[in-house]
Amino acid sequence: MFMGEYHHTIDDKSRIVLPSKFRTTLGEKFIVARGLEKCLYVYSIAEWKKLENQLKTLPFTKKDARTFIRSFFSGATECEFDRQGRTCLTSPLVCYAGLTHECIVIGANDRIEIWDKLAWDNFMKENSDKLSDIAENLFMDVNF
Repeated sequence: MFMGEYHHTIDDKSRIVLPSKFRTTLGEKFIVARGLEKCLYVYSIAEWKKLENQLKTLPFTKKDARTFIRSFFSGATECEFDRQGRTCLTSPLVCYAGLTHECIVIGANDRIEIWDKLAWDNFMKENSDKLSDIAENLFMDVNF
């Protein structure tokens, strides 16, 4: 499981260092894809395979399924770390997420998300007051 929030930078060559504990869990090779809300999703190969299998069940006869699969898979790329623990993101991924210099890297259970700092700050600002209502709606029938 991935968790936590980390502040990092992306350099002029689109390289970013992910937290060392994330690198250990990801392994040597991993997948970076377009995420939702204009961030990037980072998956271990094992988690990517699970997601791939789920997406294979979507009916190709449905336009929304085809649109989502095209967008999601066309932006996905296999990555690895260099000796300094950096990975190089493709320019389409950097542009999609609007990554500038300051980035936020978060653990989101089965994946890592990479956000531009301003986008993350805006996301948190817009949603922080709603978290109680969101939790109530998601967990209406669950007793903790």
